[in-house]
Amino acid sequence: MNKSKLLPAIHPNAGIEAWYRRKLLKLIDEMARSYLWFVRAAYKANEPAILAVDASPTDELKAALKKLSDRWYDRFDDVAQILADHFAQDIGERSDAALKAALRKAGFTVKFKLTAVQRDILKASVQQSVSLIKSIPDQFHDQVEGSVMRAVQVGGDLGSLTKELQAHHGVTRRRAAFIARDQNNKAHAALLRSRQLEIGITEAIWVHSAGGKVPRPSHVKAGRDQVRFNVAKGWWDPDEEAWVLPGELINCRCVSRPIIPGLDT
Repeated sequence: MNKSKLLPAIHPNAGIEAWYRRKLLKLIDEMARSYLWFVRAAYKANEPAILAVDASPTDELKAALKKLSDRWYDRFDDVAQILADHFAQDIGERSDAALKAALRKAGFTVKFKLTAVQRDILKASVQQSVSLIKSIPDQFHDQVEGSVMRAVQVGGDLGSLTKELQAHHGVTRRRAAFIARDQNNKAHAALLRSRQLEIGITEAIWVHSAGGKVPRPSHVKAGRDQVRFNVAKGWWDPDEEAWVLPGELINCRCVSRPIIPGLDT
């Protein structure tokens, strides 16, 4: 009797996530330096009027900030598609390679081709990544503009404003790191699921990742209980009240161990 085989857990590629994160952070750091230089220069040039709570410098600063925002939006827009395409392609290749390696260790050799399903998943991943990349300069600008306008309205000092801008920079960097990690996890989960179904793997074991600071209790329990779930349908998460796959939810770093069916299943 042939028994089913349990493959090792297949994790998202950390190298791809790190590459994507570095590219985003480099752009963000350049943008933050640009905004900080501009705000300091403009603030010092208009400081007497600002301290007098004059309306004129407020309008001028806002208009100048808008020009700076447009420039950085265009910069992010120029690289968004290139970054997203490269990111998705790498995830697809590495995800396939990891599954092939796991199957090879179990004594199976497979060849993968780019299917219509895989192509749709990659396309969706690219579109979502492009949208998220483009949202970065918009959100940063809104935060900076809000701080500058409040400082002008109350006659705030440049030192306090600088600290606020640096805080916004930190928030944006953390958001970029989250985008890189979450998009990597989601795309990996979707691509792996489609490949498993393609080769006849319909079940897997849930594996909880201890990487997150605030783990989902239901995912911790699923991992501890080694929950067996249907790959096509996912696992019913009682807390979310939905069918989910490992790595699919926001900040979920869980993975799974695919089950190669045998004659006993």
